[in-house]
Amino acid sequence: MKSTSLEPVFASPSPAVAPLGGSAPEMAATLISLSFNDALDALRARAAAEITSGNTPSAIAAMTALDEVMTSRADESAHTFNLHSAVKHVLTALHIEVEEYDSAMTTAAATLSLLAATPRRKDEPFMALLAAQLYDLAFIHNERKEYRQAERNLEKSMRVLERLARTNPGRYGSAHIMALNAATVVYRSREQQNQLLEQYQASTNTYLRMVNAGVGDATVRLVDSIATEGETLARMGRYREAVQYYVRAIKYLTRIEETMSLRQLNLSIALGDAMLHLEAMRDKAIHLLNTLLHKATRINAEAEHRRIVDILASSRSRDLDILGFWHKIFPK
Repeated sequence: MKSTSLEPVFASPSPAVAPLGGSAPEMAATLISLSFNDALDALRARAAAEITSGNTPSAIAAMTALDEVMTSRADESAHTFNLHSAVKHVLTALHIEVEEYDSAMTTAAATLSLLAATPRRKDEPFMALLAAQLYDLAFIHNERKEYRQAERNLEKSMRVLERLARTNPGRYGSAHIMALNAATVVYRSREQQNQLLEQYQASTNTYLRMVNAGVGDATVRLVDSIATEGETLARMGRYREAVQYYVRAIKYLTRIEETMSLRQLNLSIALGDAMLHLEAMRDKAIHLLNTLLHKATRINAEAEHRRIVDILASSRSRDLDILGFWHKIFPK
C-alpha cells in the first residue's frame, strides 16, 4: 500500500468498525447510520482491505457507484454532505494506489470544492477531511516532482492535524507525525531540485558557448538542457519562467529541424501546457494547442494527439482550478 491516508497508522480506527458491503445504496444506508468517524473508518477499512487483496479496481468501481448515490443525497443533511466528501476523498486515495494520478487529481479537486463551500468550519469532520485530502494531494505532487506544491499541501495538513491531535491525540497523533515526516522528505527533494536546476543552468551556459564556437552537435545538447530547465521550472510552479525556456528551446531546435518533428511537437505541447497556468496566456495556449492537434495528426503522433486532447479538455472544464488556489480559500 502506498503512503496515503488509507494506511491504518494515519488515523487510528474506532475500536469496532462496521463491515461495509452490499450494493451502493446499502453501503450509503450503513454509512448514514454511523457517526462520521465510524463511517470514515468503515470506508477506509473497505478500501484498505481491497488493496491488500489485490482488488483495487473493484474498490474504485464500488466507491464510484457509492459516490453517485451520495451525490444525490448530499443535500439531505450536514452528515450526508460530510459523507459525500469522505467518499470522494477515499476514491482519491484509491486512484493514487493504482497510479491513476489524473483521476486522483480530479477527485481531489472535487473534494476540495465541496469543502470550499463552507471554508471556515472548525468541526472535526471538516478538518479531518481537509487534512487527509491535502496529505494525499501532496503525495501526487511529490510523485510528479512538484515539490513546492507538495510542501504547501503538507504545511496546511500539518497545521490542521496538529489542532486535531491536541483534542484527540489517540486518533490523530500518528497522522501528524506522518505529515511531519513527509514534509521533511519533500523539503529535501525540493532542495535537491534547486541544486539540479543550478547544474542545468551551468550546462546550458556551457552548451551555448559550444554552439557559438560552432561545435558539431552542441545545438542538440543545448536544446535538451534548456528543455530540462523548462520542465524543472514548471514542476516548481514557476510557469512564467518555464514558458520562456520552452520558447528558447524551440527556437534553437528549429535551426536544426526545419519541419515539425516529434521532438518539436512535444516541446510545443509542454509550452502550451505551461501557458495554461498563466491566466493572461490561456487564450494563446488554447489556440496553440488546437493548432498542434492538426500537426499531431499530420505526423501520425497518436499519443501526443491524445495528450493534447486531455490537456484541452481539462482547460475547458476548469474543475482542477481549485488545486492552484485552495490555499487562498481555507483560513490559515
